[in-house]
Parts: sequence; C-alpha cells; structure tokens
Amino acid sequence: MTSVDEPARPGGRIRDAARTKAEILDVATQEFARAGYDGARVDEIAARTRTTKRMIYYYFGGKEQLFTAVLERAYGVIRQAEQQLDVEHLDPVAAIRRLAEVTFDHHEQHPDFIRLVSIENIHGAEHIAASAELGTIGSPALEVTGRILEAGRTSGLFTADVDAVDLHALISSFCFFRVANRHTFGALFGRDLVAADQREHYRRMLGDMVIAYLTADRTED
Repeated sequence: MTSVDEPARPGGRIRDAARTKAEILDVATQEFARAGYDGARVDEIAARTRTTKRMIYYYFGGKEQLFTAVLERAYGVIRQAEQQLDVEHLDPVAAIRRLAEVTFDHHEQHPDFIRLVSIENIHGAEHIAASAELGTIGSPALEVTGRILEAGRTSGLFTADVDAVDLHALISSFCFFRVANRHTFGALFGRDLVAADQREHYRRMLGDMVIAYLTADRTED
C-alpha cells in the first residue's frame, strides 16, 4: 500500500520521497525564476512534476514555504562551493583572485539564482528573514576572505582597510550585474556581457579591479 508521502509512479513503482521533493524544487526554481513569486503557480509546478498540488502542500506547506525552500537550496549551492574553496596554499593576491573567480563562475552558471535573488529583493527579503536556515547560514567565504585580507595587510600587499563583507559586496555586485543586466545592457550599449568570447576578459577584469583597490596607494586627506 502506498503511503501518503510516497505516491506511486506509473507502473506501480514507488516514488522516493526525497527524489520527489528534489524534482519539485527543480521545477519550482525554474517557475519562480521565470514568473516571479506572484506569477508562479503551484498548479503549473505540480503538472510539470507529475505530482499533485496536494502533495506539494504536504511536503512544503504552501507556495510561500515552497519559495523559501527554493531560496534555501539556491543559497546552499553557493555556500557549498564556498566551503570547497581551497586558497590556503596561495599568496593573498592569488587567493583573492581565486575567490572572485568562484563567485564569477557560480553566478554565470546559475542565472536562476540571480533571478531568485532579484525577486526576493522586490519582496523585501521577507522569505529570507523568516527562514531559520537562511538566517544562520552565513557565508563560509567571509571567514576565508577575512583571513586573506589580514594576511595581505600583514605582509604589506594590501593597503585598503576593507572588511570581508564590503569585499564580498564589491565582488558580488560585478558578478550579479553581469548576469542580471545582460539584456538591458546589451540593448543600450550593443555589448553582451556574457558572450563566450568575452568571458575570460571579464573574469580577469574583475580580479584586476579588486586587486587594484586592495593594493592602491592612498594619501590621507
């Protein structure tokens, strides 16, 4: 007999609950990114996952909770990439460049993440604020960044007195803009920021800008 959280597949096979939830999150990510929070429909998500609206509510509790779960997983992916960041063997300049490259690569490879973050900002980050998981997830990269910055200042390589959060904002802003504003920027200036033949140019430019800021000579006013 099929349990309520393990609906039967066609042919009598049992759908694994974890796999079902993952499939729902995959489709929900696409639907929320495409239509926004207000425009997305749970009925459409159910139809595309060959499950039922009732089952989605059973797993997630409702549309709001489903969107929160989508955000939690999206942020979890980038946090996992940050946790795998290995820069301890690099000098501070190379380490910062590598950190910037990880963010650059992730944002380019996950355009749905960019759309989801934009949508959540439209809603005042209310889902993130209400999420116990996202409220404590932090960023593994911030701790690593702090150590790199301290090492760079101690060695005399870095002159800027910038903290890890500010540097994270600096790096993320370029990476986010490049993907989020691709179409409007292209329409206005005739340049595709994510064109394949320009990828290494922008990837290197990001590192150059960050290092130039951290190493620039500054005169006190």
